[in-house]
Amino acid sequence: MAETVASPIRTYLEGLHAKYAAACDGQVATYIPELAKADPNWFGICIATTDGRVYEIGDTAQPFTLQSLSKPLVYGLALEDHGLDAVLAKIGVEPTGDVFNSISLAPESGCPLNPMINAGAIAAASLVAGRSAEDRLERILSVFSVYAGRRVSLDRAVFESERATGHRNRAIAHMLRNFDIVTGDPEPSLDLYFQQCSASVDCRDLSVIAATLANGGINPVSGERAVRPELVPNILSVMATCGMYDYAGEWLYWVGMPAKSGVSGGVMAVLPGQLGIGVFSPPLDARGNSVRGVAVCKDLSRQLDLHLMRVPRSSRSAIRAEYTLERVRSKRLRSAAERQALDHLGRQACVLELQGDLSFAAAEACVRRVVNGSRMAIYAMLDFRRVSAIEACAARVLRDLLVQCTARDAHLLFVALHHHPALVRFLEEHTAGESVALRVFPDLDRAMEWCEWRLLGAGRALAPSSAPLPLREHEICQGLTDGELARLEPLLQRRSFPAGALILRRGEPADEIFLLTNGEVSVVVDLPTGQLQRLSTLPRGMAFGELAVVNRGPRSADVRADTAVECYILSTHAFDELGEREPRIKMQILENLLCNVSQMLGRANREIAALAE
Repeated sequence: MAETVASPIRTYLEGLHAKYAAACDGQVATYIPELAKADPNWFGICIATTDGRVYEIGDTAQPFTLQSLSKPLVYGLALEDHGLDAVLAKIGVEPTGDVFNSISLAPESGCPLNPMINAGAIAAASLVAGRSAEDRLERILSVFSVYAGRRVSLDRAVFESERATGHRNRAIAHMLRNFDIVTGDPEPSLDLYFQQCSASVDCRDLSVIAATLANGGINPVSGERAVRPELVPNILSVMATCGMYDYAGEWLYWVGMPAKSGVSGGVMAVLPGQLGIGVFSPPLDARGNSVRGVAVCKDLSRQLDLHLMRVPRSSRSAIRAEYTLERVRSKRLRSAAERQALDHLGRQACVLELQGDLSFAAAEACVRRVVNGSRMAIYAMLDFRRVSAIEACAARVLRDLLVQCTARDAHLLFVALHHHPALVRFLEEHTAGESVALRVFPDLDRAMEWCEWRLLGAGRALAPSSAPLPLREHEICQGLTDGELARLEPLLQRRSFPAGALILRRGEPADEIFLLTNGEVSVVVDLPTGQLQRLSTLPRGMAFGELAVVNRGPRSADVRADTAVECYILSTHAFDELGEREPRIKMQILENLLCNVSQMLGRANREIAALAE
């Protein structure tokens, strides 16, 4: 989709367009009469991203013919029809250092040196499969249409002009026939080549075509696949080394992106995984490349840091955050004894929050942190919540890490893999028959809680006590004398809830405080996705709903019973009466509540500080 509101990207392109709009260097191609009719002032710039956003400025809707811009697309079609080995037997991949219409053939075999020169492109056209000449043309136009995201048609006037004046190309075709690179009558293949060059597009189409290659062969706007993903590296490789003819070396040096130009004035450049660039301006330099197109791409590469050879930071930036359970814990609230134990043992469990694409380098950095960076850790949690893609090589590295951790009695936990089922299948298949425990958790909170139980030596299977907690041992009642407890107890109501019961509902009036004496509850909120997010889990001895005594407002979250639950309930009305008759009891309860809130805030501050490092 094109941008609909003002954007800094469009503003930048406007400045770039204004910078070169008045340039008067170069000449419009005249050796094909129809091309000589182009207005030298036509000038458009487009950038299309791999998530389907298109930014455009200038004459981006002005039709022009693909010419040599068609060569990589037809080369990809030939590879799909015949496979790499068969195509390589007829068309090489070596740069020539010569102009686009040079007769560059291997001395012994007569093979064109690459598919980006005319000889190689004619050979590639001859390899397009089809039952008839019309069928082969329709296949090419259909593929072009998928690349562009709209129906691409033939400019008949340009085709007839090319066929009438293409004597050098005709000589090349017959020479290819002499070496059996083109079999049979070369004229139909030559006509098909003239037709592919005469396909009409505009600058926006060109950027989307480039973005399709950047997106692994899938058109980012329409979602249709134009070419098989395994062939895209082959196409981009010959574009990088041969796409700009005798300017290819300088182009790679200054611009650093696979690219292709055409004598109609188009230039397209591809930054794999990120974006495609299309520039249209008919005046050409001595090498047959658009003067404005080359200048614009140089500026884009330099100013936006698009050079393919720039040093990436993926191996370092793949780890978003790293911390241990010593500083960040699960949402399960712990007793004082458990908190003290985890303060000591928490460094034995580490978390690595990952992000972006996991390549080999990124996976290697992750492995290094687990193996070397956390020597004391026997539990390592890998959080994939923000990972966008996992390459096959990274999956193999993670599998080996899992096996190694198992061998040294350590545990590797995989978190939030619901967007990466292929990794789960890979790990399951490649650990089958081995003594490896594959532990996958839906979210980091549950993984952290699992590790906490193991560090505490209890295991999650530890059954809670079946006896209710005496009132005197409840955290809210700390500091009360036996007499004060005796005067408080008549104000409390006993209530039980079965496992799964909704005890408090968000939005309801907050008019009761719950003292949990047996079982467990979780405080949860509904996410926009429809899922439930746990805010905390409380065991017996803790209170919930206590903010009712402070603001008397509506409940801000749900509370659900994880197990069968027993509670004491103190209504806000009873609490107010307590303040009138027994002010010291009320003050002690408020002090205990304040102490608990202070502890939770202190914990939250420590976690925020740890996550911000």
